[in-house]
Amino acid sequence: MSITQQYLLDAYRAGQHGEPAPPAPGTHDARVVREWRDERRFRAVLAGRPVGGRLRRALGRRGPRPTL
Repeated sequence: MSITQQYLLDAYRAGQHGEPAPPAPGTHDARVVREWRDERRFRAVLAGRPVGGRLRRALGRRGPRPTL
């Protein structure tokens, strides 16, 4: 059973019992990712590490980009 099918079944059952429908799949994905990122930044500050920009620093260490 796919996520969509399970959601539709749960929504149908909730409607039959007069309960509110569950949130649709993916509704809170952005919020979860944002909270995860904030938690990582918070832990980095507590550990005394730089908060962000690791990818940009790593790419900057490679030197100038070759021109085509």
